[in-house]
This record gives sequence, structure tokens and C-alpha cells, in this order.
Amino acid sequence: MELNKNALAYSATTLAATMMNSIFTFYYVKIFLNVYKISNYWFNVAQVVFLIWNAINDPLFGYFQDSSTWMVLRKRRLAILYGAPLFAVSFLTPWFPWTWLGLTGDWVVGLHLMTSLCLYDGMFTFVLLAQCALFAEISTQQEERQTTLKYVQVASIIGSTALLVSTNVYQNEQNNFKSFQAVCIIVAFLSWLLMRYTGMNVEVAVDASVSGSGGNQDGKTSKESLPLFTLLKQILTQRSFVCFVAMNFFQVFHVTFCSNFFLIFAEHLIGPGVIPAVLYSLLTGSVFLVPRLLVLLTSPLLAKFGSYKVILWSFYVKLSLPVVVFLAGRSNIWALYFFLIIDNSLPDATFSLFNLSVSDIIDADMEKYQRNAPVSSMIFGTNALFTKPAQSLAPMMVVHILSWYGYKDTQGNSKVSSGSPGQLLDAMFFLLCIIPLIIAMVQIVVWAFYPLKRPKKAQDISKILL
Repeated sequence: MELNKNALAYSATTLAATMMNSIFTFYYVKIFLNVYKISNYWFNVAQVVFLIWNAINDPLFGYFQDSSTWMVLRKRRLAILYGAPLFAVSFLTPWFPWTWLGLTGDWVVGLHLMTSLCLYDGMFTFVLLAQCALFAEISTQQEERQTTLKYVQVASIIGSTALLVSTNVYQNEQNNFKSFQAVCIIVAFLSWLLMRYTGMNVEVAVDASVSGSGGNQDGKTSKESLPLFTLLKQILTQRSFVCFVAMNFFQVFHVTFCSNFFLIFAEHLIGPGVIPAVLYSLLTGSVFLVPRLLVLLTSPLLAKFGSYKVILWSFYVKLSLPVVVFLAGRSNIWALYFFLIIDNSLPDATFSLFNLSVSDIIDADMEKYQRNAPVSSMIFGTNALFTKPAQSLAPMMVVHILSWYGYKDTQGNSKVSSGSPGQLLDAMFFLLCIIPLIIAMVQIVVWAFYPLKRPKKAQDISKILL
């Protein structure tokens, strides 16, 4: 198979983001709770601030990237190129406690978490919005988009090895933390190089920075843009967008729940001493490898049936599995083992297909309003305005419930599974079953109203421009 250099350049940023984000989401809650000993009050304060910032920065960055006259913002490639070093630095902020600076107190840890979340998410949003917009702009054909998606999944599989390395280096809260910090520094440096490669090599079918406009010597474009609220109104009145956002909110909640609490639930409900060490290592590593493999394996289904049906089928699987595990009971270790793998992998794999749906929405929006260039970043950003709050609501809700059942009393136990009170284990098991069950039911209902059901070729943007 001939190497697709453009897809390779695009997927380099995916590799970088996967390396950093898999470590960030997997460890930040655990480290701030167990290492820095953050109080529930400051944890919730930080999450509320993060919720607000997380919601508003996406549409703002999206509007600036689509409407700004500055090339560094409007040109997706340059946004990735110049945002890369700041993104890499922001990834390092949670892993170095501020107590080293002589600052102590609960407020210091809370401010540290607040700063880490907001800074990392801000740079994550800036770079990944540009990359998501590129996905819709590097090609106008569904076949080429699916090829790019395959490259993205391979990059994600490779990027997941960073988490495997970190889990082997960082065994618990007391040992090897400096080695873990060293791994994070290496990951940040490699990620910067990869994003730099994307910024210097990726090409687009239609450049949103010049479509319908002319450039000038100051590095600006002369594109006339719609007011922010007019553009928002046009996007929010499309049924396809509203249905997608409603479904995606619950998907983001589920993915966040899985990534933040998978390790905690695995330690308590199964424990490293209950099953062989090799199988336990496979458990922790599989949740970032299996989703990518699932997407690659389902690519024939995508080509035949389209993303709508494949996404819908995943919801039915997600609906049935918790029922089976709940009937099997908490004491069935092997049922829990495989359920943890599937329940953490399937939502992530399904989430990877959403770019195909958003690209269809972008194509439909461009055709409906006869735009000179797609407002890709604005659509991705507006989607995030409503879905990103789920990233804060999930940990706030679950930490509150676990604290109510005495989770913090179990910290420091050498054998967490045997040292955890029965009520806490029952609460964890109940959350593990009920959250995906409720989410799947809601998603099935909402997704039925999504109008862009049939797979079709994207509109030829050059024809629309003519």
C-alpha cells in the first residue's frame, strides 16, 4: 500500500496528543487525590472553574481560527506549528508540585489543579481544534477521510505505548514518581517534534485562510466574517448538529468517567494481587490499545454501512453489557475483568468515529449557507461548548459519591481490594454498571433523530466555490 504522506503528517499530531492526553487523563485525578492530598472542597472548586473555562474556550478559539484576519490563527497548519511548544509545556504542569517552591496549604494544591487543568485544556483546544478542522479540509471525499482515520488510529495505538511505559514506571503513589516525571518530560519533547512535523508538512484541499479572500503583506487575510452570534445561530438551528451535540455530551461524560476512574476501580474491585501480574498489566494497557484496534477492524463496516449505523450498534452493545455484568455480580472477577476492558474501549473507539459525523455536518452547513469556506473550527468549538462540561461533571459526581462511601479512608492500604469496605465496593460496582446503562439508553433515543443517516460522498468544495 502506498504511503499517504498527507495522512501521515496529519496523524503525527494525533500521535503527540494521544501520548500526552492518555497520561494526563489517566493520572491527574489519582495523583492529586493520592499524592498531593487535595481536599474535596478545592477539588470541586478547581473542577467548577475548569468547567466554565472548558466550555467557553472552544467556541472562542473556533471563532478566532475561522474568522481572524491573522494567518497564525486562521491557517490550521500554523496554529498547530506555533501552538505545539506551549501545548507540550502545559502537559508538564500537573506533575511538578508547587510545594517545591515553598508554597504549602490546601489552596496551593487547589490552585495548582485549577491552573493545570485550564492551561492544558486551553492549549489542547487550540491545537486540536485546528487539527479537527484540518480533517474536514484536507479532503472532500469520504474514502480519503476514512483512509486518514486509519492513519489516525495507528498513530493512537503507537501513542498509547506512552501510557504503558508510564504504568510500568509508576507503580504506586510512593515509589518511582521522579522516574514518572522524567518519562513525562520525554513525552512532552517528542510530542512537540511530532506536532512541528504536522505544522510543516500537512496540505489541505481548500485553505480556509485564503478561500474567498486575499492575503496581504502583514500576514493577515481580508476575509469578511459573520458576527459571532449570527454564526452561532446558524449552527445551533441545524437539527443534525443539535442531535449530535446531545449524543456527544453523554459520550464525553462516559469517556471521562472511564479514563479518570478506570485505574481506581480496577485496583479496588479486582486488585493487582487477585489475578496474575501479567493479566493485570494487560488490563491497564489494553484500554488504550483496544479502541484503536476496534476502529481499524470496523473499517469495512464503516465503508459498507456508514458511521451512523456503526455508532448506533455500539450503543446497543453498551446497553447490554452492564446488564450481563450486574447479573453476574461483583464477586465474578473475570466478568469484571473483561467488562472493564470493553466498557473502557468501546466508548473511546466510538468517539473516534465522531469526526466523520462532524465532517458530514460541516459539509451540510457549507452547502446550506453557501459559504466560501467551511467554518470547521467554529462547528467543532460550538460542539465543545456544550459537551466539554461533561469532563468536569463526571469526576465531580463520582468523587463526591466515592468520598461519601469512605474512599479516602482506603488510601495507603497495601491491598486495596481487601482493605476496602463492602459499601464502597458496592458503590463502585453500581456506578460501573448504571452509568453506561443510562447513557446508552439516552444516546439510542437521541441518535434516532439525527438526520444525516445515509453515508454519502462529501460535497466537492471546489464546485460550491464556483
